[in-house]
Amino acid sequence: MSVPLRIGFVTGATPDKWARHWRDRRREPLELVPVTEPEQTDGVRAGSLDMAIVRLPVDREGLHCVRLYEELQVAVASRDHVLAAADEEVTTADLVDEQLVRPHVSGWTPDADQLDWPTMTEQEAIETVAAGTGIVVLPMSIARLHQRKDVVTRLVSDLEPTTIAIVWLVERDDDVTQAFVGVTKGRTANTSR
Repeated sequence: MSVPLRIGFVTGATPDKWARHWRDRRREPLELVPVTEPEQTDGVRAGSLDMAIVRLPVDREGLHCVRLYEELQVAVASRDHVLAAADEEVTTADLVDEQLVRPHVSGWTPDADQLDWPTMTEQEAIETVAAGTGIVVLPMSIARLHQRKDVVTRLVSDLEPTTIAIVWLVERDDDVTQAFVGVTKGRTANTSR
């Protein structure tokens, strides 16, 4: 039996469709490995993962990087929060005075005095806002993953979307790697690169 192609994927990424297509077309086994956002390229660089589906930005030195899709960003708050009364969309100006539970937001930096908060997982952040403390801004896929009945989500219309991409080492640019990239880009078994 051949060695599996090991693909890491960051929380919120959706590799299942690609894995199904791979298994329908290829004999090489495929193994999907969850990775955290802070460590999303570590396995690729260390050699324990062949590729990783990541949320940009990442350090691209020594890596090939192919953008796959974009994700909208949403604000999550308790159902009792004033944000719940807002329409389906808000702007960063609507959020500027809010207490951010997890201040690292791609494309938007809050006031400097909010940047010393302890880090927490996305799930912990959503649990915290559900209890009535502040808001959290996350990619929509993560908010859906940790969806609860006691929170609301509102699209943050003026934030740039986050980007999901696939990365692999420059020196590992072989036929198997390119075949998986082709699957993620929608190439069929009969299409060439």
